[in-house]
This record gives sequence, C-alpha cells and structure tokens, in this order.
Amino acid sequence: MNIIVVGLSHHSAPIELREKLAFNANRIEEPLRELVSLPDIAEGLIVSTCNRVEVYAVTRDIAAGIAQVKRFLAAFHSLPFDVVEPHLYGYHGENAIRHVFRVASSLDSLVVGEAQILGQVKAAYGYAAEYKSSGLILNRFLHKAFSVAKRIRTETGIASSAVSVAFAAVELAKKIFGSLSDKTVLLIGAGEMGELAAKHFVSAGVGDVLVANRTFERGERLAGEFGGRAVPFDDLFDHLHKADIVLSSTGASHFILVPKKVAEVIRRRKLRPMFFIDIAVPRDIDPEVNSLENVYLYNTDDLQGVVENNLEQRRREAEKAEEIVDGEIGQFLAWLSSLEVVPTIIALRSHFEGIRRAELAKTLASWKDLTPEEEKRLEALTSAIVNKLLHVPTNVLKQTGQGNRTDLYLDALRNLFALSTEPVAGQDDPPQDEDEGWKSE
Repeated sequence: MNIIVVGLSHHSAPIELREKLAFNANRIEEPLRELVSLPDIAEGLIVSTCNRVEVYAVTRDIAAGIAQVKRFLAAFHSLPFDVVEPHLYGYHGENAIRHVFRVASSLDSLVVGEAQILGQVKAAYGYAAEYKSSGLILNRFLHKAFSVAKRIRTETGIASSAVSVAFAAVELAKKIFGSLSDKTVLLIGAGEMGELAAKHFVSAGVGDVLVANRTFERGERLAGEFGGRAVPFDDLFDHLHKADIVLSSTGASHFILVPKKVAEVIRRRKLRPMFFIDIAVPRDIDPEVNSLENVYLYNTDDLQGVVENNLEQRRREAEKAEEIVDGEIGQFLAWLSSLEVVPTIIALRSHFEGIRRAELAKTLASWKDLTPEEEKRLEALTSAIVNKLLHVPTNVLKQTGQGNRTDLYLDALRNLFALSTEPVAGQDDPPQDEDEGWKSE
C-alpha cells in the first residue's frame, strides 16, 4: 500500500481558490465517507486550514488514487476540474511522508515555526479516527508525524522567537520588565496594529490596560475588549505616569510625546522604567525621548529589525529540523515496508510448504516399504531444500527498504507465485512511545 498527498496551499493557489475548496469541520463526516468510498482509496483524512486543503490517503494504485482524489476535491465543491487541477499537487511514497512531517512541524507554513498547524492536523486526524476513515497505516503515520513535530520543537529553537512586529514588542517588554503581571499598558490610538499588539500583551498576562483615543466611545469599546479602562485623550498626561508600557498608533501629523513632557512623567514615576512602542507612521514619539534615563523607545523599524533577526534564527533552526525529518522518514518507511514484506514472506513460505507437503504425501503413498525413520529423514530433507531455496529471497526482502523499491520485489513475487497476502495482525496499534494526542490544541 502507498501513502499519497493531494492538495493545494498558499504555495500553489490564491486565497480565492483555497476558500472555495475549504471543508467545514462541523460537516466533515460526509466528505470523509465519500473520500474512502473512492475505488482506489483505502484510508483517508482531510486537513483544511486558511492556508491549505490537503488529503492524506492510502492506495494500492498511486496514479489512480491521486487522480481520483483530485477529481473528488473539485467535484465535492462543484468546481470545474480544469480550474482546480492546475493548482493541485500530488505526492507519494517518500515525498508524501516528508511533506506531512514538514506540515505538522510547521516547516511548510507561511510563518515557519508557528504552532497552530500541529493542532489543526491533530484535529483532522481526530475526525478521521472518529468517523473511521483512517486505519492501520494512517493511524501509525499521523502518530509518527506528531512525534516528529514534538521532537523538532524540543530539539530546535524553531518557535522560540517572535516573527511579528506585535509579538516582538511583547518579547522586548519581557526583557525590560521580566514578568508583566503587575504592569500597565496604555494604548494611545485605536489603530489595527496597536490593537493587535495590545492583544498580545493581554495574552502575556499584563496587569491592566488603559486606552486613550480621540473618539472616547471607540476607546471605551476597545478597552472593554481587554477588560481595561478608557481615558479621555485630552487628559492623556494626567494618566501617562500610570503606564509602564505605552503603545502609540495615532494618525497625528506631529509628535504627541516629546522629551520635555516624558521627562516630567518619569520624574513623577520616580525614575521607574517606561517602555514606549511607536508604531505610528508618521511617528507619534520624538526619537529624542530615547535619550532620557530609564526610557526605552522602539519604532516600527526597530521592531522589524528584531523580527528579521528572529526570522533568520528560525531559518537556521529550520535546517536542523529538516535533518530530523530526513532521519525519521527512513524509520517510517522501514515500518511501512514491513507491512507488505512480512505477509509476503509468510505467503511465500506457505506456498512452498504446501507444494512440499503435497509432493511428499504422493511419494510416501507410493513407497509403502519405508520405515518411520526413513519417512522422518525424507521429511527433513524436503524441509531443508525448501528452507535453502527461500533463504536468499527472504533475506533480500527483509534487508531492502522501500526506498530501494521493495514494492517491485513484492509485486513480482505475488504475481509469479499467485500469492494472496493480508495485513499482519496486531500492527494497527500506534507505538506507545509516540505522542498519542490528536485533539486540537
């Protein structure tokens, strides 16, 4: 059996097409059942996120399986096949395994190292398990993918640094203050970037949030989202001393915070540090403010520089992660190969043993004068001949990995000797030492 991946992502298709092919998690049972009812699909699951729609499936016939899944994706969403097909990719064997390991580990994500995709793949597997569209091979495969992702997050720093301007501001604040639990954030203006940064600060556990906006009602609504308080914009300097962290994102055409005013605020705070984040364009805060004692000022360019350094660090860590993926692929291929090898060896030996026993029975029937001891010797002789004949092919099958085309050997043996094979019993349980969680994080 072969693992295949068919789908599209931000690499291959615009969002306008991705959203048309997206699957609703609340109505995923129907497409899963339709997927595994395809003639050449034995197992399947569907991963659907804002950046990708992919089907992971098991098939005996690679070409037929990929073709059927491609047509399924277009037909299920009532889209013309010739519109969808150019954006679809199809992987099989080692390439399919590598792709899924990379997806689960966020190496294929728009932002390398983001954590959300692992939870989304686990959720997709959870639905497949619930509706029984996954089986022996996909169960083991997805557990292995989760294990690889966990190992990469443990052994590399791929997710250890901020790669958004908003989150970089939070990281810098933590370096200045340590814990943020007793700190107050003042948001000046209600711009989108400032709001996003404020959300990150709240997620990081900041103690209190103040919002000063020219339209007080808008400030109240925004403060309400964070469980904070709105202050009149005209009274800004009456409240500025309460803030440890100031996020400024107004549309003012001039500086609203200048060194003289900020110096007065710092004296009022008895020189306790203040962290200013100016994400307005044009800037809201005079750069000279940064020269004041215990004042730390960062603008968008400063934060972008932090982000670029962090992205470069993630790229270096991603190289380590790719090495881990390469090593893990070989282990899974060996297991996948054994699913076919073991029953084929058993069937081959059973075939030869059946012939041996039948021919021996004929011989013993015609040799009436053989003693029991002679019959035993003849039994041993024929068994030894069969064992010697099968010794080399058995060892070759055991030692050859799927990457060296074990499937060709297996197909040849099954066809030459008309062998019938079934999966080995007891191999459908995932390994106990791997990450067994599949629910969305």
